[in-house]
Amino acid sequence: MSITLEQIDELRKRANVSYNDAKEALEASNGDVLEALVYLENHKKVDTKTYSTITEKAKKLIKKGNETSFIIKKRDKIVTNIPVTIAVGITVIAPHISVIGVGLSLVTGHKIKFEGKNGEDMKINKTMDQVSKTVDNIKDSIIEKKEKDNTIIE
Repeated sequence: MSITLEQIDELRKRANVSYNDAKEALEASNGDVLEALVYLENHKKVDTKTYSTITEKAKKLIKKGNETSFIIKKRDKIVTNIPVTIAVGITVIAPHISVIGVGLSLVTGHKIKFEGKNGEDMKINKTMDQVSKTVDNIKDSIIEKKEKDNTIIE
């Protein structure tokens, strides 16, 4: 029986094997794709890592997100403290509201912080502090300009 390129492609797609392995399996199974899959499994040539690797990485990412907190504070009072996983979920579901909420939080003097497991400080907090300072500086310069404009009018 002749083996077609379509059979090889199908086997490569299903088993994630090389052209050579797919051809060898099809030859050993007389062109039967199902038998070729069984052949590859029996010879430990099927790459099953792809799905399980992605699943494991996703599980680790979710676990780390659940262990990391997204915190919004005003002075020293915690206003919001939720897992990063939930914060990301809210951002995906309602991105406009999330951006507006974070923006308003910064403008109204709230501080945004990420806290790891056991309260450990995260590297991103330095960036968040810089963003807060920049927003405060912009806000102060707007207020200062407005006060100057009001002084000139009086």
